[in-house]
Amino acid sequence: MILKNLLVDIDYKIIKGHLNNDINGLCYDSRKAKTNYIFFAIKGFNVDGHKFIKKAIELGANTIVLEELNEDYIFDGTIIQVDDTKKAMSKIAINYYNKPISKFNLYGITGTNGKTTTSYLIKSILENTGDKVGLIGTIGNIIDGKFKKSTHTTPESIDLQNIFNDMNKSNIDSCIMEVSSHSLALDRVYGNTFDTSIFTNLSKEHMDFHKDLDDYFDAKSKLFDMSKNCVINIDDHYGKKLYDKLIKDKNKKILSYSINTKADIYATNIINDIDGASFLLNTDEGSINIKLHAPGIFNVYNALGACGACLLNNISLTSMKEGFENINGVRGRFEVFKPKNNKFSVIIDYAHTPDGYENIFKTVDEFAKGKKTVIFGCGGDRDVTKRPIMGDLASNYNDLVILTTDNPRTEDPNKIILDIKKGIKKDNSIFIEDRKEAIEYAIKNAVENEVILVIGKGHESYQLINNKVIEFNENEIIKNALNM
Repeated sequence: MILKNLLVDIDYKIIKGHLNNDINGLCYDSRKAKTNYIFFAIKGFNVDGHKFIKKAIELGANTIVLEELNEDYIFDGTIIQVDDTKKAMSKIAINYYNKPISKFNLYGITGTNGKTTTSYLIKSILENTGDKVGLIGTIGNIIDGKFKKSTHTTPESIDLQNIFNDMNKSNIDSCIMEVSSHSLALDRVYGNTFDTSIFTNLSKEHMDFHKDLDDYFDAKSKLFDMSKNCVINIDDHYGKKLYDKLIKDKNKKILSYSINTKADIYATNIINDIDGASFLLNTDEGSINIKLHAPGIFNVYNALGACGACLLNNISLTSMKEGFENINGVRGRFEVFKPKNNKFSVIIDYAHTPDGYENIFKTVDEFAKGKKTVIFGCGGDRDVTKRPIMGDLASNYNDLVILTTDNPRTEDPNKIILDIKKGIKKDNSIFIEDRKEAIEYAIKNAVENEVILVIGKGHESYQLINNKVIEFNENEIIKNALNM
């Protein structure tokens, strides 16, 4: 591909060289540069890509895209200067892969909680209608039924366009994508147009990255500026704020959803137990009874958001009902395990925010008949302000709190636990640093009708300790402890 053709709709300045270079690939990691590649010098939080330009040239890059020209690079290639390398990289990647999203229907989902479950609900509904569906998200990416682990909820722009291109090769009809606030703030999805996007909710999270909740909200809002159709949870404070802004745009189709008030889509007659939630789904197209195989008001919200996205794409209520009933659950999202004697329950969930904790605890309260135990920790090198809040919630809603590790990274686990304990006012917590031992202790000492919540890691199969990735499969640990 010729360089000139990749620079369509991009403002740039040629520092040296020409635009007739043959381009064989794109990279932002100098170690991945090859002959006739474009290397993008990205200014990151910890690493400045400008320092690795010479390395990329040595490995064969014939074009460098940069923001700052700090020295004269001696090579026969081309240097292009732009105001924002991340935005330029995203647009060039879109052009390099020949605008891949123009060939399928793209769904975007953003919010603090509920993105993964909502994406799998939509996937089930679309597949029920005969669509071939791709998925990009926290648990991993799915293309043509093949699962691949992901390192980010939303990939970097070059990687993202490559995934979209692979989906085209597999002839998918629809792609469902979780869109993180980081990806929006860092322009990983810049230049893309989403056919339909969903706002699930917004609560305290990523305060180590965003300066405050309003900054977090502003990042999330970017998705809806690049979306044709929007589905918004108006029971959420920030969702209502977004809805009030979007409804003024006559060029977009906007649907609201709610449990607390009448909206375009709303739920009534909600019933919860450990096996799932049932409710009456109400829309302008009519009403229908829905049964989910996962409990919780939060899962009803997830279903309403999925319903809105599907309504905007002319999918019938009957197809939605069948799609909801065809999915038995999502890995690491309120995943229930029981011993053979069925005397108690163990539940894994990915909840890792104060809002997520409260949702889970309230759900368990609806069906718990005995003791409630929670096992959790907080991630190291991340927002410390939420730790005492989560300790307070865990202590108030549960009979026993077992504090343990959850990706301490480079932080001392004891320091993390002390931060959590600042919020615990009751004498109902113990500390077992080894997470496996904590789980086994809870199961060994479980009593009849007890509910044991193991929260924070969900689908993750590792622990991050002292910059090392250590294998840790909570699912298998629980099954072994229960002799399943």
